[in-house]
Formats: sequence, structure tokens, C-alpha cells
Amino acid sequence: MTTNSDLLGETTDRTPPAAEAAEALAGPGLFGHPRGLPTLFFTELWERFSYYGMRAILMLFMVAPVAQGGLGFDTKRAASIYGTYTMFVYLAALPGGLIADRWLGAWFSVLLGGIIIACGHFSMVFASMNTFYLGLILITIGTGFLKPNISTMVGSLYRENDPRRDSGFSIFYMGINIGAVLAPLVCGYLAQSNSFKGFLSARGFDVTTSWHWGFGAAGVGMTLGLVVFLLNSRKFQGNRKASTAVETKAAESKPLSAADWKRVAAIFIFFLFTMLFWAAYEQKGASLNLLAKDLVRTEMFGWRFPSSYLQSCTPAFVIMLAPIFSILWVRLGDRQPSSPAKFTLGLLFIALAYLLLVPAVAMTATGKISPLWLVGLYFLEVVGEMCLSPVGLSTVTKLAPVKLVGIMMGVWFLAASFGSKLAGFLSGFYVPQSGTLVRLYGGIAAGLFVGTILLALLTPRIKRLMGNVR
Repeated sequence: MTTNSDLLGETTDRTPPAAEAAEALAGPGLFGHPRGLPTLFFTELWERFSYYGMRAILMLFMVAPVAQGGLGFDTKRAASIYGTYTMFVYLAALPGGLIADRWLGAWFSVLLGGIIIACGHFSMVFASMNTFYLGLILITIGTGFLKPNISTMVGSLYRENDPRRDSGFSIFYMGINIGAVLAPLVCGYLAQSNSFKGFLSARGFDVTTSWHWGFGAAGVGMTLGLVVFLLNSRKFQGNRKASTAVETKAAESKPLSAADWKRVAAIFIFFLFTMLFWAAYEQKGASLNLLAKDLVRTEMFGWRFPSSYLQSCTPAFVIMLAPIFSILWVRLGDRQPSSPAKFTLGLLFIALAYLLLVPAVAMTATGKISPLWLVGLYFLEVVGEMCLSPVGLSTVTKLAPVKLVGIMMGVWFLAASFGSKLAGFLSGFYVPQSGTLVRLYGGIAAGLFVGTILLALLTPRIKRLMGNVR
């Protein structure tokens, strides 16, 4: 990605103050990465806490009987709403990226998005169908502004072909998952645990409102993220103003080249296979959430825990593996696998995860299964995720033409959007019966293996489209 100093170096004798701010942010900081990375790391941590905290209990809240404070929806209706909501959360990234590129800039878009997200979570504190849907709409709009643009801000900290870029996104991705591992533990405890319900009862509160305490905790998380971002806003504001003006002027002054269009084509190929990955991955919050509630023993060593706690397994594994993958990519340097090869590995491992689940759900015919089956699935998913998701964020910022970075980041999240809707559709077939579940998860595994083979065959062509970008 072209930096401010690259654009201005041949036309002025002095680096403007805003460009100096960009250079200061890009200077060495945490673990040799740019100094702006920690601020974005912690902002995203709390934003993801809010999102995954609410999502961990969303499906369970919708299917819970009205007498228990839920909405009393059947599985198909709840899965459809879940899929539509998660689809639009990511779909909103496309206009969010476009608006940031053309008018607001990344910094202000992140701030505005965080405010709207917090309002959405706090709307869901109230036990009303209207405020429930209002909350989903506000979170969707806010995430559209925040999610693509904070990733763009991370990419802007690194020069073109900086070998630290993939490593930096892996660290950023670890921040996402620290928030995600804490979220189900906090929000799930407030929403589901008998101990917190006892606490509410002892103080005269209606225990059926426990779900809304969980939603409120998600809003507190987003508020903390805004505090972190604003306390460090002076670092980014000068860079924000000049970056938007200078980069837009220089990129818009010439049309896209043939090489640019080839790179855009590569992004769209990645898009298709990433959609398959997220269709399987997003089962975690939908059908796998119901599986944990209905057919998994939520007890270990005599300790009973809310089923939503299992939602913390995936981000916990990411926290363990992100530093390993970050170091691995840096150590390998130019010898590391190409981006298409990393994507192929990502699909392979998530396919293996669902293959592992097939014998597990077959055993539900004789009773509930050990939670270790889901733990194993989540571990294999994470190995695949670390090969695909943070690398995908980095790849888009490397391949996208400067004037289309925000839009292309929106396209990247569009893959997650369509994948999430497909996940909701597939989850609608969930029935707590072993035969049905074998067909459901066996079919998902088969589709992923087909996608893995096809992507491996296309890799040489994709590499040619990418040119000198790895």
C-alpha cells in the first residue's frame, strides 16, 4: 500500500505534519511492530467482546421458552434470523468501507460505528420485541462502519511488502480473540447460570431478565473500546485527515491498470472459497450452540457450566496459536507458503474438523456426548482459521488498489456475510437426532473437501493473477 511519504516525497522538500504522524505510528513499537497497533488491538478487543458476547446467547435466547424469558421461536425461525443478522453484520461492511473511502475517513468511521454498536447493545437490555430488533439493526449498521475500517487502519501502518504485515495482522487477530474468549464467559454467565439467577432472585429481580443482563454486558464492552480509541485519538487524527485527502487525490488521478484488475480478480476468487469456510465456521453460534445445549454433557470434574461457555474454546485456541503462527510466518520469510496455499490449508483443516464431528453425533443415539468432541472440532477449526482469516485480511490490503482498499475490505467481509447466511440456512436443518445430524455435518465436511481440492487446482492461476504479491 502506498504511504503518505511515498506519495509526497518527489513533490515537496518537507514532510507534512500529517505524514510525520503516519511515520511516527509506523515506527517500531510493540514487538517491533508499529506504535499504532496496540490502540487498534485493544479497540477491536472490546468491540469483539461486545459482538461475541451477544452472539453467544442470541440463538439460545430466541429458542428459550417465553416463560424462561426467551422469545419462544422454533429452530428454523431462530436460525433464519441468526443467519440474516450475521449476514447483514458483514454485508454492511461494503457501504461502510465505501463511505469511509469517499467521505468520512477510517478514523471517524470507526468512532461512529462504535457509538452506534453500543446503542444497539443497550437497546437489547429492555425486554421488548421492538427493542430486540432495533438492537440488531443498530449493531449491524455500527459494525458496517467499524469492522472494515479498523482493519484498513492496521494495514496502513505497514509499507508495501513489509514482511511484518502478516505477523501484525496475526497479533491484531489475537486481540479479536481475547475479546471473544472473555465474552461468552461473562455474557453467558449472566444470561444462563443458576448462580447469577439466584443472585437476581435474592435481590428482588425477575430471574427471567437474566438474558438482558448479558446483552447489557456486551454494551459495556463496546463502551470500553470507545474509551480506549478516544484516549489515543490524537495519534491518528492528523494522519487521518491527510491520508484520506492525499491518497484519494493520487489514486483517482489515474485509472486502474491491467495488473490492478488481475489483483482484484484474485480477491474475488478468494471471496468464493472464504464464503465456504464461514458457512461452516458460523455453525458455532447456531447449530453447534444448540448441539451443546441439547446433546453435549456440560459438566467436567463435577462442575456444571452454561452451554454457551463452549463458545470460548475457539478464541482460546486462537490466543494459543496466533503467536505461533505469527512467529512462523516471520521465521519462514520468503519461504512461507503463498496466500493461495494458506487458504487451501485453511479449508482442509476445517473440513477435518467436521469429519471429526460425524462419529460424535452418531453416538448421540445412545445419550449425551463428551464436550471434548466439540473441543477437538474447535481446535482443528482454529488451525484452519489461522491459515485463512488473518492472512486474508492482510492479503486484501496488499492486493487492493489504494483507492479501493476500503471497498475491497468490504468485499472481503461480504464473503463472511454470505457464508453466515448459508450457515443460518444449514442450521435450520438442525434436529437433535443422530441420523439427521450425521447427514448435516457429513454434508458440510464433504462440501469443504471438494472446495479444498478445487482451490488447490486453481492455485497456480491465482498466483499469476497476484503478480509479485505473495
